[in-house]
Amino acid sequence: VQLQASGGGLVQAGGSLRLSCAVSGGTFSSYYMGWFRQAPGKEREFVASISRSGSGTSYDASVKGRFTVSRDNAKNTLYLQMNSLKPEDTAVYYCGTAHAITIDREEYFYWGQGTLVTVSS
Repeated sequence: VQLQASGGGLVQAGGSLRLSCAVSGGTFSSYYMGWFRQAPGKEREFVASISRSGSGTSYDASVKGRFTVSRDNAKNTLYLQMNSLKPEDTAVYYCGTAHAITIDREEYFYWGQGTLVTVSS
């Protein structure tokens, strides 16, 4: 199974970006999916997760109300819409697969390579 994250870039504070994660080689609709991020010198932390159908979601408190996770099972793609970006959102963003909605990165078993998001002040 391969996960390809894309959509990162440089944006000013208050701006928006949409990340994508294309999944191939597996049955996308059978996976719960999640987004994590890792800032320089910090551990990888949970951002958001979504159920297999997309009807259930979970967010870290730091992004709730600003970020929206979604998926298109017909396109085998996971999304993260990020609005009202802050400098502290700067990190490499990773997508991963899991067997449940979970904030525990140890429960994710496939990972993408990450995409860098830089938010300038």
